Amino acid sequence: MTLFDNDVPVEPRTRRRMPRGMTAGIVALAIALVVLLVITFLPTSYVIQRPGPVYNTLGSATAADGTEVPLISVEGADTYETAGALDLLTVQVVGNRERTPSWFELVLAWFNPSLAVVPIDQVFPEGQTTEERNEESSALMVDSQHEATAAALTELGYDVGAQLVVYSLVDDSAATGVLEEGDVILAANGEDVTDVAALREIVNAADGAPVELAISRDGEEQTVSVSPKETTVDGETTWLLGVTLTTAYDFPIDVTIQLNNVGGPSAGMMFALGIIDTLTPGELNDGETVAGTGTITADGTVGPIGGIRQKMWGALDAGADWFLAPEANCDEVVGHVPGDLQVFSVGTLDDALDVLEAVREDGDLEALPTCTP
Repeated sequence: MTLFDNDVPVEPRTRRRMPRGMTAGIVALAIALVVLLVITFLPTSYVIQRPGPVYNTLGSATAADGTEVPLISVEGADTYETAGALDLLTVQVVGNRERTPSWFELVLAWFNPSLAVVPIDQVFPEGQTTEERNEESSALMVDSQHEATAAALTELGYDVGAQLVVYSLVDDSAATGVLEEGDVILAANGEDVTDVAALREIVNAADGAPVELAISRDGEEQTVSVSPKETTVDGETTWLLGVTLTTAYDFPIDVTIQLNNVGGPSAGMMFALGIIDTLTPGELNDGETVAGTGTITADGTVGPIGGIRQKMWGALDAGADWFLAPEANCDEVVGHVPGDLQVFSVGTLDDALDVLEAVREDGDLEALPTCTP
């Protein structure tokens, strides 16, 4: 039996050539993969914002020594039991100037509605170190707590003894050699002042003329005169004394807010609501979970914040049914409310209290202001 015949010529099999179109496609795909791999490791100029931890102002927080303490505690006044949650929201930033997110991470974030891709300069200003940013954020948080306490106690009828204090003088200040750090400004042109807005109004009404200030320095009262400097802010002419001011309060009761590793001023409104709930009988929220965000001033004005879309997602994930949003942020809210979260527009502390009253009393929530196009 013969298995092979050496006398029979064998024709080599002709190799089938790949179509040109397919070859070009494979080459293009390979190039695209290489380009994608390369740009994945290229530095970017963006960071990603995502929902951060949620804190119940009626609950507890971890102190610096690791122990659990009430987030809000009060001494010197009667306090009452609370229930449910008045949640404050935070935003976490993915990336920094030392390590920015990859392009691949950015692409994924663009398609995730709970995330936001923002220019790095918006979060980490050029020339500002991480340490400086953290210090500024911590200072804003402290100011926020003071303003929230003042707003809450004022709402409850307490006298908080507000005073304007010179924190620092800017470069080329009009007040150089006249005002000093720590000076307390009592009056301007004969009118008592306890907040920056009132002082600014008096200075601008003088239209460049010297402003007479009654101040207290080291416990002694005196009168000084400052000639404001003209400048342009947002296209409008204004007059400035050239000082940075802070408000000091003489609180009649001791309110302590414990919240570590969180900075910025955006928790102010929720701090104020938590303080009011702690100092009043009953439950502001009827034991429900209500979330919100917004800065606050001593007169109860609620101001805008950053990252509101991420905060709404954080509220939804935390189980909140209602969300209090600063009316100045409504343009960012419309069309971006997640799930069945019900969002209300608030411009003052009283607006926020109205929402809580409607929740508590089964009121007409539909009649309350919301964010509309």
